[in-house]
Amino acid sequence: MASDVNVCSLLKTLAASKPGGKFLELGTGTGLSTSWILDGMNASATLISVDNDPAALQIAKQYLGNDHRLKLAESDGARWIEQNKELKFDFIFADTWHGKYLMLEEVLNMLNPAALYIVDDMLPQENWPDGHHEKVTALVKILEDRNDLLISKLHWSTGVIIAVKHPAD
Repeated sequence: MASDVNVCSLLKTLAASKPGGKFLELGTGTGLSTSWILDGMNASATLISVDNDPAALQIAKQYLGNDHRLKLAESDGARWIEQNKELKFDFIFADTWHGKYLMLEEVLNMLNPAALYIVDDMLPQENWPDGHHEKVTALVKILEDRNDLLISKLHWSTGVIIAVKHPAD
């Protein structure tokens, strides 16, 4: 499911706050949110966007593939995270299960100090499968209980959480 246009606009604005940053998007889809993140990035920033659907990635590649700042990775989320867990990012948009409900700790460990971690679809939606509300509630609790993150829960659009990794003292 593509991100809401309001969330995309927020991603663009937040991306602009990280000049020269290293960006990660988990869940490219056809590239809608990818394009907004790119639009907010400056010329020296880079974005890796990961998805396991070759058909969706082909669409993203067709429209965004010429942007030198973007690397599209076709991979299962768990495999990509496991193979790249030593990488550090200034901005992570987790728009799929991995990095949001699965392998959360590994992805949060990929944040640089003062980096942004962003998730959407935190407010109830008609297309949620049975039991999904409990997964969202558990994720929110985990993020709230962490001492290394400052979080804001936005009850707006589809529901967004923005977390900032505490800089090391």
